[in-house]
Amino acid sequence: MINYLKDYILKSPSQKITYADYIMQTLYHSQYGYYMNDKRKIGREGDFITTSNISDIYGRSIAKWFYRKAIELNLPFSICEIGAGTGRFAKAFIDEWKTISAEPIQYYILEESPYHRKLQQEELILDENTKQISCLEEITPFEGLIFSNELFDAFPVHVIENQDGQLLEVMVAVKDDMLIESIVPLKNEEIKSFLERSGLKLNDQQRIEIPLQLESMMTSMANTLQRGLVLTVDYGYTNEEWMEPSRRNGSLRGYYKHQQMNNILEHPGEMDITSHVHFDALIKKGNQLGLMYVHKWRQDEFLLAAGILEELQENYDPNPFSAISKRNRAIRSLIIPGGMSSFFHVILQQKGV
Repeated sequence: MINYLKDYILKSPSQKITYADYIMQTLYHSQYGYYMNDKRKIGREGDFITTSNISDIYGRSIAKWFYRKAIELNLPFSICEIGAGTGRFAKAFIDEWKTISAEPIQYYILEESPYHRKLQQEELILDENTKQISCLEEITPFEGLIFSNELFDAFPVHVIENQDGQLLEVMVAVKDDMLIESIVPLKNEEIKSFLERSGLKLNDQQRIEIPLQLESMMTSMANTLQRGLVLTVDYGYTNEEWMEPSRRNGSLRGYYKHQQMNNILEHPGEMDITSHVHFDALIKKGNQLGLMYVHKWRQDEFLLAAGILEELQENYDPNPFSAISKRNRAIRSLIIPGGMSSFFHVILQQKGV
């Protein structure tokens, strides 16, 4: 992919491209993009893990939570998962649903990656109740739950800096046959508007990512959801947290064979690229669109509130490889202080209920 990128950059009008364009090419290019190829991405043999990849207990816990909410709010038994990865969460959710409800769940999956769509087809039984869709318009108007796990952190982002009170945009260029950063005055009015709407004011010498696609995704969700809930699971920061000194270099990074890469210009097309979500912007935009903010939890707090401890089987089993022992370890890993779940947050929004 490196040769394609160099050619792409050198043919651009300024021989520079935004980081958003770079990320879009490296992750989503139809031929070379990381998410579009057949390389394993999630799990031990991939580049990163997700909560739903640890155990089926995660998907089962969310299924029980939604069943209770659907009964409480008189919602249809219907869910749309955006960015479903390998399909493990969906399978766990559906399997649990069959044990708690005589009425089937209508499960829609929206997935851009051809590789992940193929894995989902192998993992799930696709039928009239479980369907892959190509866009949200297919199910509009929708009632039920819109769910995503680590969706927003994978969106392309622009990168800007504040240098002595002047806002600059960090671009990607080519020099001596290598990909490098090139900093230019900020001219993108959409970025300036995003900063004004979000209320973000950068400290001197601070760098931050601007996720313009966040607002368009929130708009699509709001246009699709007629009545129901939006449950978003991801890692991110509030405006106050963005201003902490430890955030001055932003959050943009890559994951390559389970190693964190701070320079995402390395291994283009071969690693995952991610940045932290702007939680305040997501909540504020949702409120403006009628997706009213309900609550934000740390993921371990949410799982505890959802009753995951009910799943903990305290029966001692001396065999550490038994199903009971593995299940209990998975539950503990999801709720232990300082564990993986403590880095994620769960945001609940609602419309028409």
